This record gives sequence, C-alpha cells and structure tokens, in this order.
Amino acid sequence: MSALFDRITALRAQYGDRLAILGHHYQADEVLRHVDFQGDSLELARRIEGLAAEHVVFCGVYFMAESAAALARPGQKVHIPFSEATCPMADMAPAGRVEDVLAALREDGRLVIPLAYVNSSAEVKALCGLYGGSVCTSSNARVMLEWALQQGDAVLFLPDKNLAHNTANQINLDATERLELDIRQGGQRIDHKKAQYARLLIWPGACAIHHQFKKRHVEDLRRAMPGVRVVVHPECSPRVVRAADGAGSTSYLIRYCADAPSGARIAVGTECNLVNRLAARHKAQGKQIVPLKPLTCSNMAKITEERLAALLENLEAAPPVSLSTDVTEHSRVALERMLRICA
Repeated sequence: MSALFDRITALRAQYGDRLAILGHHYQADEVLRHVDFQGDSLELARRIEGLAAEHVVFCGVYFMAESAAALARPGQKVHIPFSEATCPMADMAPAGRVEDVLAALREDGRLVIPLAYVNSSAEVKALCGLYGGSVCTSSNARVMLEWALQQGDAVLFLPDKNLAHNTANQINLDATERLELDIRQGGQRIDHKKAQYARLLIWPGACAIHHQFKKRHVEDLRRAMPGVRVVVHPECSPRVVRAADGAGSTSYLIRYCADAPSGARIAVGTECNLVNRLAARHKAQGKQIVPLKPLTCSNMAKITEERLAALLENLEAAPPVSLSTDVTEHSRVALERMLRICA
C-alpha cells in the first residue's frame, strides 16, 4: 500500500465514528478501498438516515452529495472531495428552465407531475417536492413512474430521455402517449396540442457516457464473442436496450455478473470502473466480463485518492455542501417520498 493509503487510514481512525465515507460504484478502486459504504444512488440515499457520523464524505458527483445533504440530520455535515465533479446530464435541466417548462405545461389546465431522475440538481428535486412529484433512480424508475402517473394527468420525466423511454416500454405505455419536449425559449417551443394528449412528457437530456453506446457495439461484440450475453444500463438508448439481453441499474449489473455460471461471457454496457472491477472479481470463477465499449466518466474520475486525503486533512475547516432552507425542505420531501414508496 502507498503512503497516501496509510495517511487516509490514519485519518479515518482519528475520526472514528464521527466520520462516514460513502462511494458510488463508478469510483476508482483507489477511492473505494477507503469507503464505509459502496452502492448505487438508491442504496446510498437509504444509508443517510441511519448514519450517526458528524461528517459524511460522499465520493461521487455533486448531485449525490446534494441529495445526502438534503437527507442529513440537523448538524450533520456532508462533504465532497471536489465540488467541480458535476454531472453533464443534471446540467441539462437547469432549475429555472424546468420551472418555466412545468408552468407552461400546467397552463393548459392539466395536472402535470414532475418526476426527476436523481441525476438532477437539488433545486430541480425541490421543484418536484413542491409540485407534488418525486424522484427516482434507475433501480426504481418503473415503480416511481407508475406512482407518478396515478397522481395527475401527465408526468414530466427529466432529465434522461433514454431512461424515460425504457421505463415507459417496461410498463407498455404506447409511443402515442409520449412526447419529447422542445424545451427551448423557456418552454415557448412546446407543441401544446400534442402535449394535451401525452401522458408522459419527456425532457430531452441524456447521459454523456451511456448515450455513446450504440446498437452496432452490441452486434460487433456478438460477432467477436460467440455466446456472449450483453447487459446494459437503462440510460442507454432504447435501441441498445432492445438489442441487449438485459438492462438495469448498476446493482442489477453487479448481480447479473455474480449470478452468471462459471465460463459465462458477459459484455456490460456501463462505466468502465465498474466493469473492470467485475471482471477482476469474477475471473477466478472462469467468467469473462468485458466492457461493451471502454468508457470512463470524467467527472467521477475527478474524485481521487489525493483529493480525498486533502479533504480529510482539513475536514473540520472544510465548508460542507450547503443548500438553502427552502431547497433542503422541498428536495427532502421529494427524496423521502421516493424512499417511502420504495421501502
């Protein structure tokens, strides 16, 4: 082990139960070896309530730390090793634009319920809480979309159009009942005539990583690896999901690889840190696990072991993730709705 590893280990011991470190599956191994809890967005959100630690360090992108801050108890401080580790998809749905679009849709007299993927800002989650909606993860998108459709006349699903379409396909919502929105000019470009007949109104965002996977990548892998099973994340396009053998959250992908028989050949369509970890974990069982295409999230990569050490060296003085009172209150409502519905 390195001197950096030893220093972080000593700092963690120094803080003891006053510190908890959480890490997303897409983090590098050098970071994840220091975390107390590893998981996907839903698993980590569920951890917050039970944490007694004074300091919670979130190794992931910024929206994840914001969600943790909204769910934290009074006096608990949530930190992120590098605040510029953002999510391009979350940035595709700025809160001001979301509010304008939601207002334009509701002016038609329909009750439109906002449902935000967790890959969104705290301000967007707060709008969902304020307007009777909630949030979802890739693990529970089906459950939450079914819930949201029962709360009003239509659902505004944001920001990921691929997850929206793939989830709509799961519940057999006809394509004629969906509308991808033109969100330009604060909602002035929306086709209100078509919107009146749509039950699912879809924000046109996408993951910078998963949207790069194409159907031809699946076809190429099948030719190169006869008998390969292909599983992908539902942030991939519907064409990729239809071409694959299965689709699901990071937790689903992990379980799929674990449950596969010895000798299985599996191509996984998601971020490479996770795929490489799965390949190493199951190599001894004779499983060949490869990336559908080797892609790494550059923002997740901004959380490094060096930055984690620097934060822990200065933890008492480091400014925690801060949300306004209103944003904290309303985003917490949206997040707690999800956790309650999916308990």
